[in-house]
Amino acid sequence: MSLPLTAFAAPAPAAPPHTGGLLLLLGGTPGLLTVAALGIVLLLFLIIKVRLQPFVALLAVSIAVGLLAGLSVTELFGTVQRSDAVSTIESGMGGILGHVAIIIGLGTMLGAILEVSGGAEVLASRLLNLFGERRAPLAMGLTGLIFGIPVFFDVGIFVLAPLVYAAAKRSGKSILLYCLPLLAGLSMTHAFLPPHPGPVAAAGLLHVQLGWIILMGVVCGIPAVLAAWAYAAWIGRRIFVAVPQDMVEAADEARQAVVAEQRRAGVEPRETPVPLATVLTIIGTPLVLILAATFSSIALDPSPARSVLEFLGNPFVALTLALVLAYWLLGIRRGWSRKSLETVSTSSLKPVGNILLVVGAGGVFGAVLKASGVAQALSDTFHGVGLPVIVLSYLISLVLRVAQGSATVAIVTTAGIVAPLLAADHSSQAFTALVIMAISAGSIFASHVNDGGFWMVAKYFGITERDTLKTWTVLESVLSVAGFVVAGVVSVFV
Repeated sequence: MSLPLTAFAAPAPAAPPHTGGLLLLLGGTPGLLTVAALGIVLLLFLIIKVRLQPFVALLAVSIAVGLLAGLSVTELFGTVQRSDAVSTIESGMGGILGHVAIIIGLGTMLGAILEVSGGAEVLASRLLNLFGERRAPLAMGLTGLIFGIPVFFDVGIFVLAPLVYAAAKRSGKSILLYCLPLLAGLSMTHAFLPPHPGPVAAAGLLHVQLGWIILMGVVCGIPAVLAAWAYAAWIGRRIFVAVPQDMVEAADEARQAVVAEQRRAGVEPRETPVPLATVLTIIGTPLVLILAATFSSIALDPSPARSVLEFLGNPFVALTLALVLAYWLLGIRRGWSRKSLETVSTSSLKPVGNILLVVGAGGVFGAVLKASGVAQALSDTFHGVGLPVIVLSYLISLVLRVAQGSATVAIVTTAGIVAPLLAADHSSQAFTALVIMAISAGSIFASHVNDGGFWMVAKYFGITERDTLKTWTVLESVLSVAGFVVAGVVSVFV
């Protein structure tokens, strides 16, 4: 099976009998709870009002929470000289990024090769031909669902928007009928499935194997996306939005610019389209290998066959194999030079830095909460509330999402808060994966004006702000609630 994430995490300092900060004024648990509340308020203030970059905001709040809760400077930062002192900040950052950075990096490069090679266009055109004009919205939804696995949400919109324009223009119907199913597919995979940053980061923070995340992501995500498609079909017939001609022209110009850039990089467009089976094989390979490795320990006794499955299904190995497969089938075999592959791969990693820093800062926040005792105080309090941990996880993530707009910040912050509840209950991998699904579901609720995705959808598809709230915002809420409901129901049987 894939390596447990605990193998990559530096040990956090043991529980903290600290007596500094607010604890002197308010006492143990009340002081810790006050620190937690002030920390969340400060985080929201820095992101919403001050407009501070989330990485800096999370790091600043982590330091403030640690000091207020009574951690010493040495416990937070270590010492300049060599000693046995463990830096909470370094262990939190390194523990999560040691695993997450590799997975996100490999997944990003894989998505870039699929994008540049024309895999998305092939996937969409084949599905459109298969389903026909009448079921074109379903074809667009399936395209978003499949192509959204290896590519980021915004990249999927950029690559697939021209196909939405063409389908809507040909039918003369509202563009909402075609873009909303596509967006639902892209959003579901982005929220629920690896190698996307949210579920991968939560898996790292809560020590869950990615095979369980994939399985529960499919179990919760598919019903959720079906509910979102049903809403898209209903609202798409009631609100007419014409194809934005300016965006059609801009997309053509952008496509020409991309082709020119590819040619400068030595990538010449090929007349022969990429076979659909090749695209599906490359996307499916890492998912199948990781799932096989995760469940080999259940179905197989220790044996050479199980060892092979565990090796091939390690996320690092599985994604590397898929990337090499993409390099060969979509690149070298189709005439790309090695320089072209290097250029495309390197350029794809440029936007990843911000994501990794936010995830790393989330790891620091979680480590500080644990080392200072704040997390345990929250755990004891939440246990006293009586709500199931899966409900609490969803609600905390939802509130953070609506308040500050970033799904990644909502996920990493919530994971740090609920981690002690799961540890105290000795939750299984399957149940913890469902809690991650609840956190991910909460992180996409009610995308509105403080979310960059809201403006991207409005801009690319020519929807007014008012209609975007009626359509995209509600679509995301349907996806969120449906995913959470399925996670809650399944958790009863796990």
